[in-house]
Amino acid sequence: MCRGFRVPRPIRLLLAFLIACLLPLMGLSTAALWAAPAAAPPASATGRPSYVPLESQPFHGQLLELQQQWIDAPLNQVVGDSPRATLLNFYVVMAQVNRDITRIEAKAMATPGLFWSSAVQSELELITSYFDEAVKALDVSEIPQSIRADFADEYALKLKVILDYVFTHSRKPFEIPDAAGMKALNEGRVNPSASWTIPGTSITLTDVGTEGGRDRGFLFSAYTVAQIPSLYEEIKDQLRPSDSRSTLLTPAIYDAFSLRPGYLLPPKWYLMLPRGFRQQVLEAHLWDQTLFQIVVGLVVIAAFALVQFRLVLALLATYRMTKKAARQQLTPLEVWKLDNIAWHRVLLAVVALPITRLVELLLDHYVNVTGLPLQVLMYLLYTLYFCWAGLFSFFLMEALGRSLAEWVTILRGRRNALQLSRVSNLVMPVCRVLGAIIGISLMYRLLILLGLPGSTVLAFSAVPGLAIGLGASKLLGNLFAGLSIQTDRPLRVGEFCRIGSNLGYVTKIGLRSLELQTHESRVTIPNSVVDEETIVNYSLRSDQAHDAVQHVFELHLPLPAELTPDQLDDLVHYGRLHLTELPGLSAAQVFLDQAPGDGELLLRCCGQIHAPSWTDYLTLREAILLRLRQLLDQVIRSRMVIGVAYDTTQEQLQRIPDLIASLFEAEPLATFRACRLLAISDFSYDFTYDYRSSQPTYAAFKDEVARLNRALLALFAAEAIEIPYPTQAEVQRDG
Repeated sequence: MCRGFRVPRPIRLLLAFLIACLLPLMGLSTAALWAAPAAAPPASATGRPSYVPLESQPFHGQLLELQQQWIDAPLNQVVGDSPRATLLNFYVVMAQVNRDITRIEAKAMATPGLFWSSAVQSELELITSYFDEAVKALDVSEIPQSIRADFADEYALKLKVILDYVFTHSRKPFEIPDAAGMKALNEGRVNPSASWTIPGTSITLTDVGTEGGRDRGFLFSAYTVAQIPSLYEEIKDQLRPSDSRSTLLTPAIYDAFSLRPGYLLPPKWYLMLPRGFRQQVLEAHLWDQTLFQIVVGLVVIAAFALVQFRLVLALLATYRMTKKAARQQLTPLEVWKLDNIAWHRVLLAVVALPITRLVELLLDHYVNVTGLPLQVLMYLLYTLYFCWAGLFSFFLMEALGRSLAEWVTILRGRRNALQLSRVSNLVMPVCRVLGAIIGISLMYRLLILLGLPGSTVLAFSAVPGLAIGLGASKLLGNLFAGLSIQTDRPLRVGEFCRIGSNLGYVTKIGLRSLELQTHESRVTIPNSVVDEETIVNYSLRSDQAHDAVQHVFELHLPLPAELTPDQLDDLVHYGRLHLTELPGLSAAQVFLDQAPGDGELLLRCCGQIHAPSWTDYLTLREAILLRLRQLLDQVIRSRMVIGVAYDTTQEQLQRIPDLIASLFEAEPLATFRACRLLAISDFSYDFTYDYRSSQPTYAAFKDEVARLNRALLALFAAEAIEIPYPTQAEVQRDG
């Protein structure tokens, strides 16, 4: 965190005086950080309290020894088995890091080039290892994992400044206990503890126990680490240039690292800028950040937002493509290309992941944003990263499912759109569930990284179980019923079925519901309902690899009651003869049946049809029904009744059957069957004759009937046989 606008010193002194007067009245301590002394410290000649300089502290000699030791043996560790070892090692290493960085910066103008040489970069790696070792002395377990590494570095720098203040503002010398000193100290305590607090402060070092079978040593406690920002705010405005020439004091170490870009060492090109320009312009304070950090950070965030917006638009465009393709009824070739869209989504998600990570590293280690803005940015970037990671896992499983369905279809030797749809309905739900599980796991991981306690995350994990126990039993029932349907396979995608009162084509079988395309609409039926209903499957299953799915077709045609047995026989004959020639209908069977109950005669037509959609089905049904009606009319018209007058001679009556039979000699496709005098009506002798016609079409049959009627009229006129008209005579008598 960078230093902001400074309050004028007289106002600060006045506020300090007022607070010092009011706090005792409220029963509070005069300071949250520093403990009250037992006696007033002696005053110096200038009126200021007299503090013990660092060189007069009992541990100063050991600091110098450790400083030389770290120069001679850089592979040592900071964390020790006592408060003295950890505290002094941390203090010395942080001072060493500051000296090395300052030394390298001093050579920036003397070396050519805008970037650091490989030798400097190798040296920087060693300095970074020192710094990382010092950071290990902080117990950062209470910091959220998403910002733990960044804020641990920031807190270590602030802690070094705080320790400088503590070591130079102590009113009396104090000892830092080693292992033996901690043992002796605990012997005199009522409640022994593995912790030690710097006298007059709230800075505590605690033995954190063992991990992996080894002693972790003494660390700055988690409570102390949490208090570092507030402690630094308390003392940052009270720091004064020290009269001591000790290289161990680094009061400006945090400002040196937080006000400039880069991690530990700024870029060389930045140091080569004029010092006045850097300090007065680039490092001007605004909201605890420098002008350079604000401008460059906003540019990076704007570019990142633009890229994210374009990726989201491209992702939404893939879904619009899928919906548009579904509305336009994909061709078999286009169905096989749906996996390209799925892999395109995977590519968009996988591109977003490194971009998000790159922006995070750029803002953190190059622009060097610190403090609260860094925390907000890290939370936002981590959230975006894990959202894209969840989408990537879901899209990846979906793309793998589509590709797997294609390969399974090809290996089974059935490379067609229908078989691909059936395999996809079995594979895709499983892949999507796996993708969703991975995505939910990543979201739980995100909650932990953002600092949510593990117990709270476990409570969130219990929510799905609670939902299942309270209201998701139907969902489980549908899932198990869906697995049963997929296992038993009473119906498949593309088949023509009746489920309860719904008749239609199965277009989708999911884990929760089944989709049925009826004539009127698309019906979604829960799997548990499907499992309980009676399923009538009209589709015939075949091992062939083509897309043609044959459905059983049955049509009931009520027959008029006045049809004679001969006409019924002719109707069955015509049906078996002509329906087999109807396109789209195979294995046709025509037979007479009697309806239950009223005993009405029915003409049943059964067969196999290829109708993949409702349009094809209704078109074929209409053609069959229309043809049966034509055949029924043909049967009725193939039986003719002709009446002759009563004055027709006996000889003419004998010749009429032969005369009518002679008419069919001119019609090669008509077969005369019989002509009989079956009725004597009120006005004529009625002859009934019938025949069978082999005309291929209904229109040709009607033309044949017209020719036969004209020939019959001409023949009766030539033979002087009269066809009478009904007459009525009225006889009137006188009353």
